[in-house]
Amino acid sequence: MHDAENVLFALKKKANPEKAGILKRFFKTGKGEYGEGDVFMGITVPEQRKIAGMNRDLSLKGISQLLKCKEHECRLTAFIILIGEYIRADKIGKEKIFSFYIKNLEYVNNWDLVDCSAPYIIGKHLLSSDKGMLYNLAISKNIWERRIAIISTLAFIREGNYKDTFAIADMLMKDNHDLIHKACGWMLREVYKKDNKVAKEFITKRKDNMPRTMLRYAIERFPEKERKSILS
Repeated sequence: MHDAENVLFALKKKANPEKAGILKRFFKTGKGEYGEGDVFMGITVPEQRKIAGMNRDLSLKGISQLLKCKEHECRLTAFIILIGEYIRADKIGKEKIFSFYIKNLEYVNNWDLVDCSAPYIIGKHLLSSDKGMLYNLAISKNIWERRIAIISTLAFIREGNYKDTFAIADMLMKDNHDLIHKACGWMLREVYKKDNKVAKEFITKRKDNMPRTMLRYAIERFPEKERKSILS
């Protein structure tokens, strides 16, 4: 059984201060920005995935230790490991990992952490279960919980179920944060890739009330003429 110290040691060996500076700016870590105070080591995602693969059997206790680290890459690597464990787990194991994830939502605290984990743990787990939790998250004061609500529906979209994506996108239509508009637009675009008729109907009915960023993301795959007409 691997422990968190092995993972930390491997991550620190890959740290790159120059890249860390770039990531700090990219993830808006300045005062008043959405990622305020987040700390980066400067490690690429492929390198983190490689380290995660070498520590694929890390215990939940070890994953918990990584999540509590101040460095962003520790949390991302922890979630990559957790997703792999969820995929391989039996029904009881999946339930345990899902509960662990929900109890540790406070560490899913940037958009990449949401996007890499929510569909593969919450979304997958709720495929055939009550989805009320997502509607509660959609009205949270926490931006990352609201993003989790819509991004988790990617798992449903892939199974051809769009009802919750549409309902939550409607709930978040008046959200005041650009990162939520982008997330909703992205999910609507994913629906369009699966069923352009259904997506088009939903989007065109709401185009006049939809935040501009959400609309731009949602219609990215529309034919150019149609896209220009909607945006004009």
